[in-house]
Amino acid sequence: MSSRRPVGRPRKSNSSEKEFQKEEPPKKNVQKKSKATTTQVEVEDDQQVGHLNLRPHGQDLEELGERIGDLDDSWEVQSLFEDIIEDITEGSLYDEVDAVTPEKAIEYRELLRTVGPQEFCRQTVESGSISAKKLLTAFGIRPPAFLEGLADDAYYGLLTLGMSRELAKRAKLSQYNTIDDAVSLLKKSRNIVVLTGAGISTSLGIPDFRSKETGLYTQLEKLGLGINDPQEVFNIEIFRDDPSIFYSVAKDILPDTKGVFSPTHAFIAKLQDMNKLLTNYSQNIDNIEANAGVRPDKLVQCHGSFATATCQKCGHKVQGDTIFADIKAGKIPRCNECIAALRKNNTMKRKRSSRKSAGKRTRRRSSEDDDEDDDQYDIPAAGVMKPDIIFFGEELPDEFSQRLIKHDRDLVDLVIVIGTSLKVAPVSEVVPYLPPHIPQIYISRTPVSHINFDIDLLGDCDVVIAELCRRAGWELDHEMVPSGQVADIKLEEGYKSRHIFTVSEPSTPEEE
Repeated sequence: MSSRRPVGRPRKSNSSEKEFQKEEPPKKNVQKKSKATTTQVEVEDDQQVGHLNLRPHGQDLEELGERIGDLDDSWEVQSLFEDIIEDITEGSLYDEVDAVTPEKAIEYRELLRTVGPQEFCRQTVESGSISAKKLLTAFGIRPPAFLEGLADDAYYGLLTLGMSRELAKRAKLSQYNTIDDAVSLLKKSRNIVVLTGAGISTSLGIPDFRSKETGLYTQLEKLGLGINDPQEVFNIEIFRDDPSIFYSVAKDILPDTKGVFSPTHAFIAKLQDMNKLLTNYSQNIDNIEANAGVRPDKLVQCHGSFATATCQKCGHKVQGDTIFADIKAGKIPRCNECIAALRKNNTMKRKRSSRKSAGKRTRRRSSEDDDEDDDQYDIPAAGVMKPDIIFFGEELPDEFSQRLIKHDRDLVDLVIVIGTSLKVAPVSEVVPYLPPHIPQIYISRTPVSHINFDIDLLGDCDVVIAELCRRAGWELDHEMVPSGQVADIKLEEGYKSRHIFTVSEPSTPEEE
């Protein structure tokens, strides 16, 4: 697996990758093969799905076939059919289309794993017991609108992909389902890997990235930054070309959280203090784990943080807070070491002379002039300081892959994923890479469909964590957890291991 953070849209993880390698990710073997009027979609995975014919039905389907063949050389191979296969939560999928029930979806997925793809197809679509269109929903795939009205075999190609994707997933461990199971795993485990995302910091007022209404990317779309995709704010090539794009919004994402941390951060620190924490892989750049007391030897900041900053010209590194004033003022911070060297050599940049400016009075320079293009000067400016957060297109720290491969994989006895949708590689590939027999717990507001966790605990991360600690008999002393708080928990209909957590507002004396 490549440890480079991909440029562009988020990558869906490929569970069939066997090694974490520091090289470009291999191209997936997704090809279009034409023979007369029949097209086949080939999918290469750990378990090969028998080919299903995808017969052209008009221009739309021909275009689909062409797109399959064109995926090799684009980022779209990272998220196959992302604009067609919507990895949405199954609950809303079942409400909105003619879909199988959650119970039947589970039965179909278990049948596929038990009898294999060829026998599965014989018992379902070929027997006429269910249409390919409806069977798609058992694998979390919404039937695309452009296929509506076509013969059922028009859906075979997408069904092939859905089956292949399901077989590539880790199989859920059937012995772990209940809240008591989760608490028991917490109490007996001694080497817990915790993988965290932006959801553990939202209770502190820090937005996550992908929420439709409040996420950072949604907010950036409204600013008119002159970029095609809000994620390009964090594209390293765009930063090098024009750092003003990043610094025009950096003040809005700069963490102003000195000393504060959420109950979930406190929980991770508690696991550490109880000698249960193997590693916390954090995707967050706010460095709040340090506020809670998580030690550097237990923390891998996969996407870096604002804790330090580095000059992009000379490599000089400083503490992050030394450039915070410039960031908050909307300025591009420059390297003091470069500035000192320029002054020492008497080579500070000077405006080029121009005949057009001859005879004109010089005006007093404003602070905005600091960000004028370097090509207006005879001598290059001091280097731009960049916070040590990992932009799309940059390598993740060596510690990420080395610790996972040489340390954690052989020691881990429990995996807990909190507050992340696991959509950005290579961090999204951590969970599939770990041994499949190790129990996995997922804690977030909404479930994910591209990974089979053993127990899903859905709700506010802080509420779920506080309830787990209460049931385990662990004290989680935090001002954001009201005294005596008890969560209301219900099992989601159709599932035996998906639990929804809510908490009632404390009643007032008058209400009592």
